[in-house]
Amino acid sequence: MPAAESELTTPTDLCTPDGRRLNPQARGWSRTPLIRANLRGRWGRTKRWDYWAVVTDDLTVAITYADLDYLGVVSVYWVDLATGRTGGREVTVPFARGLDLPDVPGEAPLRFRHHHLGVEVADDATGSWLTARWREHDASLGRLDARVTQPTGHESVNVVIPWSETRFQYTSKQQARPATGELIVGDERWPLGAGGSEAWGVLDVGRGRWPYRTRWNWGAGAGAAVDGRTVGLQVGGIWTVGTGATENGVIVDGEVVKIGEELDWRYDERAPMDPWQVRSSDGALDVRLLPRHLRHARTEALVLRSEMRQVFGSWSGHVPTPQGGRVAVERLPGFVERSDSRW
Repeated sequence: MPAAESELTTPTDLCTPDGRRLNPQARGWSRTPLIRANLRGRWGRTKRWDYWAVVTDDLTVAITYADLDYLGVVSVYWVDLATGRTGGREVTVPFARGLDLPDVPGEAPLRFRHHHLGVEVADDATGSWLTARWREHDASLGRLDARVTQPTGHESVNVVIPWSETRFQYTSKQQARPATGELIVGDERWPLGAGGSEAWGVLDVGRGRWPYRTRWNWGAGAGAAVDGRTVGLQVGGIWTVGTGATENGVIVDGEVVKIGEELDWRYDERAPMDPWQVRSSDGALDVRLLPRHLRHARTEALVLRSEMRQVFGSWSGHVPTPQGGRVAVERLPGFVERSDSRW
């Protein structure tokens, strides 16, 4: 059954004034980012991150900038789905020293400098600039310059997931934001959003206080529907069960359709390159990801252990529209992931 999620319409603090407990007024979801994540104290449980991806039919490139209290993680990852070639760089920082994520995402730039990797993410009223420079493990140089625009009136899925008064998460999932730019690695160049091809920005903002052991599913996608409308797909699962809130929604031509129920995920954990299906109880959302590439990432450091299987491919099926109908999608570029963490 769909959850009775309240819609927030005014800026709200995530926490009570001391920064330690969930502000009851923050429970709910919004069409634009309205939450200020005023997290204070309770070291070890607080997690903050911004994850950016730019997706095209045959390429995905992503930046992670994360403060997990025990550890900071900054990375660039890219995959050419046409050839299977991958690359990037990751740097871990003990106790996340020097990493600073603002209470209001986009309010201040994200910067990181290391001899193997440099990252900067800067925002203005019309969008975001993603810049990265790194050295691949084969010593070749990598470079990303991308502009992800924020169209006027473009909506997103923003929700507070409340496990308890002391464990909660604010997430802002922003899909189908037009992107342009280029990725260069060594002598090879991949244009983004040029020459008639489309590129789309995906942003996952996380600010919260997590249990030590967690699991989640997440899926994202963006592109043109069969009838030409722009569709952004945002689906999640496992971690929200029992909270009365979900992170599920679809953006059609910039307008969000919030899905207030846990979705039915069907996939084989032992065979992640088999298709993944995600469906709502009424069938208004019924999509299937056909995998093209599997990324298996594992992190072990201090008391942190994390394992993630991220599958890149394309979505087909249909999604609900704001007018109450359905729109078909075919080969919408995107990805899914299954994460299991002790952090």
